[in-house]
Amino acid sequence: MEYKKLGNTDLDVSLICLGTMTWGEQNSEEEGFEQMDLALSEGVNFFDTAELYSVPPRKETWGITEKIIGNWLKARKCRDKVIIATKVVGRSGMKWFRHKETRLNKEQINQAIEGSLKRLKTDYIDLYQLHWPDRKANFFGKLGYNFEEEDDFIELKYQLEVLSENIKKGKIRYIGLSNETPWGLMKFLSLSEQFNLPRVVSVQNPYSLLNRSYEVGMAEISVREKCGLLAYSPLAFGMLTGKYDNGAKPDGARLTLYSNMYTRYTKPKGLKYSERFNDLARQHNLKPSEMALGYVNSKEFLTSNIIGATNLDQLKENINSFKIKLSDEIITEIESIHDENPYPCP
Repeated sequence: MEYKKLGNTDLDVSLICLGTMTWGEQNSEEEGFEQMDLALSEGVNFFDTAELYSVPPRKETWGITEKIIGNWLKARKCRDKVIIATKVVGRSGMKWFRHKETRLNKEQINQAIEGSLKRLKTDYIDLYQLHWPDRKANFFGKLGYNFEEEDDFIELKYQLEVLSENIKKGKIRYIGLSNETPWGLMKFLSLSEQFNLPRVVSVQNPYSLLNRSYEVGMAEISVREKCGLLAYSPLAFGMLTGKYDNGAKPDGARLTLYSNMYTRYTKPKGLKYSERFNDLARQHNLKPSEMALGYVNSKEFLTSNIIGATNLDQLKENINSFKIKLSDEIITEIESIHDENPYPCP
């Protein structure tokens, strides 16, 4: 396994991060245990979760994934061997979390941290992330920005102050953002420097062959500010594995089960270009997932690539992607396809 520094910290995190959001929905606790055992044995020391998980988000299942991880940590007695990242939900309309609109204010961040600590059966969280902004901004594939002057978002400095209090109490070690914009990331970094507040060390945003929008405004910040990307959906919900090619709908697959809910990668351009990339991989005797993950792994602005799987064969294949080094020829052909339609699935 390869490792990189998490931002400007002294933590070495594996290039491959274990995503966990299917546990409690598509996967049982037993299967979650098996995945964590395998990942740890393969050198993966970085697990990512959220209070929201499992997915799709439901009142009946939120927090279950953290409970599964907590039960595993207790059973295996290996808290010191893994780096745990989790998240607090942003403004959402999902009032089942704290019986009110979710906001990134002091009351709710503190409640969320206490809840995650309890479910994870741990005294501290290594990386605590804001799952998405409290303000109205472009994320989750939204294009076109409409400024809303009346937007009453929680001030970023205030959010940092609340997180700082929890760092001083030893409940969290470092902080990160997720589904963030260039303005948001630079504003957080500027406020940290100006007011001597904790510094953001990572950004968890989508990045894949079907969505390279991170390269436009975020990648330079990641490199220059040592605030790297934790790439989620590197396989575009499985579209870049080839299993959905030619209209296939595999039994039990996410986009088969939740086709009406997750359409980010299944619109016409997503279908067309996923098949283009998958065919290219096969032409070079690679599995589509190997090429897709190998490409993400190669980026200098990447800290860790968050992979997920519903069975151990998928997981093993995804973890082993850190060994894939793409040739200049393949990269050139990837860029040629990319130039045709840079962001088929933003």
